[in-house]
Amino acid sequence: MGNVSLLLWDVGGVLLSNGWDHTARRAAAVRFELDAEDLERRHQRVDAALETGQISWEEYLSTTVFDVPREFSREEFGRFVREQSTAKTANLNLARELRKTGGFTMAALNNESRELNQYRIDTFGLREVFHVFFSSCYTGLRKPDPAAYRYALQITQRAPDESVFLDDRPENVSAAAGLGIRTVLVGDPARLRADLSNVGVAAG
Repeated sequence: MGNVSLLLWDVGGVLLSNGWDHTARRAAAVRFELDAEDLERRHQRVDAALETGQISWEEYLSTTVFDVPREFSREEFGRFVREQSTAKTANLNLARELRKTGGFTMAALNNESRELNQYRIDTFGLREVFHVFFSSCYTGLRKPDPAAYRYALQITQRAPDESVFLDDRPENVSAAAGLGIRTVLVGDPARLRADLSNVGVAAG
């Protein structure tokens, strides 16, 4: 096996809370008195287009929430969505530590809409963590599609066994492992440093 030189990180669920996931959608339905089942149906119809950059957040809202007049504004709804994002501090600090070693190319490999992705990059200082962002809204490829991982390897010119992929979702980890990429299924933050060491990544 080659020495690890590329770390591919999921963002939502690993370094930050999930973005616009089912939990956030349920919370929004309660906060704005929406029909949760109808919101979810509408979301599922356009989710892939949103996360692969085919439609904007404004177009998404027109389809899922503002198809009828509302007593709240788009700005108010968007602010609520953004406020759901929080840092997973221990994991984020470890990622910053690994960036500072200079021994790894640090890359985000995440599924997210363009507007929310940019907000989270700016708000949580992710440009200080990552050299490159392979976000689905830029590449048009979503995990667990193997093409999403292959694209990151091709652009960074790394072999699978020189790379580690970290994600909190088993289906995404399994897809990466199927390509020969070393993987870490992220769970307990207290275990992450040891889990990375087990696949050849030492921090500090």
